[in-house]
Amino acid sequence: QVQLVESGGGSAQAGVSLRLSCAASGFVYSGKCMGWFRQRPGKEREGVAAIATRSGITFVADSVKGRFTISQDNAKNTVYLQMNSLKPEDTAMYYCAADLRDGGCSLGRNGGPSEFAFNSWGQGTLVTVSS
Repeated sequence: QVQLVESGGGSAQAGVSLRLSCAASGFVYSGKCMGWFRQRPGKEREGVAAIATRSGITFVADSVKGRFTISQDNAKNTVYLQMNSLKPEDTAMYYCAADLRDGGCSLGRNGGPSEFAFNSWGQGTLVTVSS
């Protein structure tokens, strides 16, 4: 059974950093694309960052490039989203997702992952940033 378990969300003040974690299990981790998405209040869900698990190549949405970084620990089948210089507009529910097809990452127009390619989702972790 595929499981994606996010952790690390919470409340933070603008300017600080948070790191989200996503522990994946129930599938062969290598050769997949793992992504982070977020849904801000009143907005559609958007792709934030993705990583091709075999090559380690990363993709980050233009809107958060320079502040957010995606990484992985292959030994732990865990993906991380490092969020620096947080802004109130980063307040959102953050979701980890997996594209279980073998291959690379499918991207959206914003440079982040395209949610239509991802077929397994975590339950989400809430990040609230106050000014």
